[in-house]
Amino acid sequence: MIKDPFARLGLDREVLTVSQLNGRARVLLEDVFTNIWVEGEISNLARPASGHVYFTLKDSGAQVRCALFRNNAARVRQALKDGLAVKVRGKVSLFEGRGDYQLILDTVEPAGDGALRLAFDALKEKLSAEGLFSAERKVSLPAHPQKIGIISSPTGAVIRDIISVFRRRAPNIELTLIPTAVQGREAIAQIVRALKLADARGFDALILARGGGSLEDLWCFNEEAVARAVDACVTPIVSAVGHETDVSICDFVADVRAPTPSAAAELLAPDASHLVRQVDNLHRRLVMLMRNRLTHDRLRLEGMARRLRHPGERLRQQAQRLDDLDMRLRRAFERSLNTRRERLIRLETRLAGQHPGRQLALLRQRLDSLAERLPRAMREGLKARRLQLQSQVQTLQVVSPLATLGRGYSILLDERGQAIRNAAQTHTGQRLTARLGEGQLQVRVEDNHLTPVTLSLLD
Repeated sequence: MIKDPFARLGLDREVLTVSQLNGRARVLLEDVFTNIWVEGEISNLARPASGHVYFTLKDSGAQVRCALFRNNAARVRQALKDGLAVKVRGKVSLFEGRGDYQLILDTVEPAGDGALRLAFDALKEKLSAEGLFSAERKVSLPAHPQKIGIISSPTGAVIRDIISVFRRRAPNIELTLIPTAVQGREAIAQIVRALKLADARGFDALILARGGGSLEDLWCFNEEAVARAVDACVTPIVSAVGHETDVSICDFVADVRAPTPSAAAELLAPDASHLVRQVDNLHRRLVMLMRNRLTHDRLRLEGMARRLRHPGERLRQQAQRLDDLDMRLRRAFERSLNTRRERLIRLETRLAGQHPGRQLALLRQRLDSLAERLPRAMREGLKARRLQLQSQVQTLQVVSPLATLGRGYSILLDERGQAIRNAAQTHTGQRLTARLGEGQLQVRVEDNHLTPVTLSLLD
């Protein structure tokens, strides 16, 4: 590090531009402050499309801008966010364009509880995705447990508080302490072993308890091995780790979370006085239900006694009912017989109307009538068609070209049989056929004068 970085600038003789000033200040800062560590809290985090990361690092009294370029940002494992306490390493520099003082970073690490909090959130997200926190995996606590296992430290106020609650509320419940360390790295294996041992002992429920402390003090209850050991237990577990504000991974995996160890004991220790009151209430309800049942049965018996009649009266009623049914059966039989008789008469009448002899007579009469009408209809039809034919022949004769030829006209035809309608269609010497009313003539064109000739209609 330079002892006197300002000595080499010669500021007493040289006049600098702003760009020169910022450039020399940047060189000075980068020479003096290289690879320094700074701790603070992230704020104003920004991630532009370039992949670089920019944020402000602050504490209670000051702040400094930070730049984490893309290559170094890719090596940061934890998710950066506003409010996260971090330790950063880099060099002090100056952005010459604006004259802004800043840190160019190459490393970002969580600071203090920040690393533990990130590990806590990562494990919580992982176990939640696996379904270890789902309500379907939770087991209900027994209403009246007889044997309860307590997994906790054998010393301290926690075990004494739990015993005090059970002694006051349910002194008849058998408590068994499975001692284990509840802090430090050795506590993880001990807690896992204690959970397996307690789950195999056949307890009605288990209490996993520890007093309050910092996040580091409670960290053994946030380890994945302990969480999976809690999830593997078949016995219902109440997690009572820390104070009300403390939350651990075991709280999410356990069947029930209690805010304090004493609260966990109260969840599993039914109040004796409450049980006495509950028994008294059940006794009163049972007496009332028995009285109501007896009253109901007595009223029912009296009603059945009133409905009970002498067998003779019953037989008389049945005999009367039998006579009534016999008369109804006879009337129904007579009605059915009359209905069938009327239907038979209608069928006989219809059958007589459909007899083959009657049908043949009707058909013979119709055939005779048609035989008489057929010759008359044929004569009338032939007459009408003859008259129609004569009328059509007369019409054809009127419009026939032969009738026109019969009146002295003729039709000239060329060699192809086409009618000549204009003199321009002929040439001198051409042979034509003249079609007359009777027969035809072969003529030759001497001259085809194209000058129109006026014919008198009176000639």
